[in-house]
Amino acid sequence: MSLRKRQRSASSSRLAAFCSPPSPPPPSSTSSSPDSLAFPNADLLLRLHLDPASPDDADAEPDTDCHLAAAPGTFLDLHVSSASLLRSRYFAALLSDRWSPPPFAAAGGRLSLAVSASPSCPHPFHAHVEVFRLLHTLDFAGTIRSPGDALDLLPVALQLLFDACVEACIRFLEAVPWSEDEEARVIDLAPLLPAAEAADLLARVSPPPVAAGPSSAAGEAARSPSEAMLDGLIHSAINGHPVPAATKAFVAMLLKDYPSRDCVHKVLNDAFRSRLDIVKELMGKYASPDFRVAVDSDEGEAIQRLNLHSAASNVKHLYWLIERMVDLRVADKAVTLWSDQAALATDLQKLLSDVDMWRNMTPGLPVLVTRCTLRFANSVVTGETLVPRQVRMKLVRSWLPVLNVCRDIVQPMHFHKSTNCQELESAFLQIISTLPVPEAQELLQQCLGFSTRNVDDCPHLVAAFKTWFRRAGRAPLGGNN
Repeated sequence: MSLRKRQRSASSSRLAAFCSPPSPPPPSSTSSSPDSLAFPNADLLLRLHLDPASPDDADAEPDTDCHLAAAPGTFLDLHVSSASLLRSRYFAALLSDRWSPPPFAAAGGRLSLAVSASPSCPHPFHAHVEVFRLLHTLDFAGTIRSPGDALDLLPVALQLLFDACVEACIRFLEAVPWSEDEEARVIDLAPLLPAAEAADLLARVSPPPVAAGPSSAAGEAARSPSEAMLDGLIHSAINGHPVPAATKAFVAMLLKDYPSRDCVHKVLNDAFRSRLDIVKELMGKYASPDFRVAVDSDEGEAIQRLNLHSAASNVKHLYWLIERMVDLRVADKAVTLWSDQAALATDLQKLLSDVDMWRNMTPGLPVLVTRCTLRFANSVVTGETLVPRQVRMKLVRSWLPVLNVCRDIVQPMHFHKSTNCQELESAFLQIISTLPVPEAQELLQQCLGFSTRNVDDCPHLVAAFKTWFRRAGRAPLGGNN
């Protein structure tokens, strides 16, 4: 007989000696008392007992299907096979020949294992019993039938270093959906899981770490997964989804319900800036004299038509983004950016002055641009968007000339759409009323085009001038300060 076989034989003899008397009963359900359970080839007695340091309240609901109930302060004896226990690295170390005397010799030939469970739990030993059953049967497919089963067994398997059970639980959890409560349990167990085996599982509940890399020229930080997702959703809602209205409504709901205002603010600002750059480029091509000379008449008209149609489409997308930002009260940077578009406003005036061009190619473009400015202006007037005085002044100064052109050229051709111009006039006058007297004086003089032959038809302009004269005629306030 080889040395290894003699050692195993001697070890088995010592285990048998430590477990007797008494000898374990045969593995029959009829011979087991309510406080004991026997497994096949049992040669060792293992007592499960409640840990005195267990919490008073159980965190999880007990399994009502388990018949192994234990009243508070009781124990459960398991007649187990030592050969099966060796599948657990914990028991393999405990039962090895390195201990002299064996750790269970002082306990009368019986192993003991403390179970952390609340005394109020009607079945505190259920998960442990199932793990010991798996140590004997390895029937993981028949035992793990739901995420709850896997989450009940996994902490015990981790405690006993039962690697095969840990891997089976992780493999099951990785492949099936979870409820929100089950996901919370997975997150609680995450620090205890082996990194390699649980990598795919943990990838479901948290994004991967951002790889360190060279910073961009602008020094911008890497985009978070949430920002990337929201940006992709906005892009999909804007760019040609088969059901654009429904998609935009759904994305708007996600943006509204997203908990981080900073993240939504950043994503919407980036999308707005990108779309605005496209509009500026297209309008710049129209206004460029080099472009007009470089192509013949027919080709130039075709290209200009394409550019203007694309510009109108992108202004529609801009308006949807503006509505989202105003509704979520994150439009401050966008208003600032819109107030800096003096060059774009000039290009639009050139287009609007070429009546035949925009009437034949993009008749709705002036109204779209007016709606964008009006939405921003109204948000400033109502306090939905708070911006500094300089921004309010630049907003009126940059876009007032466009309004004047729209009113003088566009409005007479579109009587049913003249409401936008009238509303923007009122909004601009209200913004002017928030400015210091000298700046308000400068801008009010540019609003004389709001007047009509019948003074009663422009009460907003009359009220604005009355307000300015009342303030201008008042003695300086603040005394010597």
